[in-house]
Amino acid sequence: MKRLYVVGLGPGGADYLTPQARNALEECEVLCGYTTYMDLAGDFTAGKELVTTPMTRELERCRLALEKASEGKTTAMICSGDAGVYGMAGPVLELSVQFPEVEIEVIPGVTAALSGAAVLGAPLMHDFCVISLSDLLTPWEVIEKRLDCAGAGDFSVCLYNPMSKKRRDHLQRACDILLKYRAPDTPCGWVRNIGREGQEKRLLTLQELREAEVDMFTTVFIGSTSTRQIGENLVTPRGYEGKQCRS
Repeated sequence: MKRLYVVGLGPGGADYLTPQARNALEECEVLCGYTTYMDLAGDFTAGKELVTTPMTRELERCRLALEKASEGKTTAMICSGDAGVYGMAGPVLELSVQFPEVEIEVIPGVTAALSGAAVLGAPLMHDFCVISLSDLLTPWEVIEKRLDCAGAGDFSVCLYNPMSKKRRDHLQRACDILLKYRAPDTPCGWVRNIGREGQEKRLLTLQELREAEVDMFTTVFIGSTSTRQIGENLVTPRGYEGKQCRS
């Protein structure tokens, strides 16, 4: 059988790998992925054929993985977090129509929204949305509209790709949009290098977040109007207490 696994590695350490992901990595003969992600695969790279490409060559990477699988080599395309959340599952499946002989299996991983939320407490306990601030593939006008809708809908918001060397003001602009709907002291937080060496977190207000210095390895969490800070944790109530009172 010609098979390609698309594997989410989780945020970093081996502890975050699911048993299903471990099995796929052990079974495969070829590992494909962004150069940096090979480090996350750790010992699973030993004895494997490694196929890597740098950033911005995602489609080439996916095609190479499909070609290796079509040759009869069990292959794994690896992604950080979850392969279906800003990962390679979509491009692989889109290209797979050109390789009908290859069976695709997408293996989920722990995405940064969930692993980062656990570090901060429970900021995503109620309805939430995930928005990337990178405008490399999505026009900034579209991102602004989504932020505005998230604010109007009072969602807790998780931001991926909040800032880069070329996008220094995107987080500030995102905060300005949400400040139309939320108080400046709305509880927020960020986590950098989730599950990796050097992991750090910070709790701060929405106004303070507007001036924060973060990077591409940081995941940002912005509370809804009901989110509160309890000790060193962010909590967005689900509403259980009110339900018990009514009963």
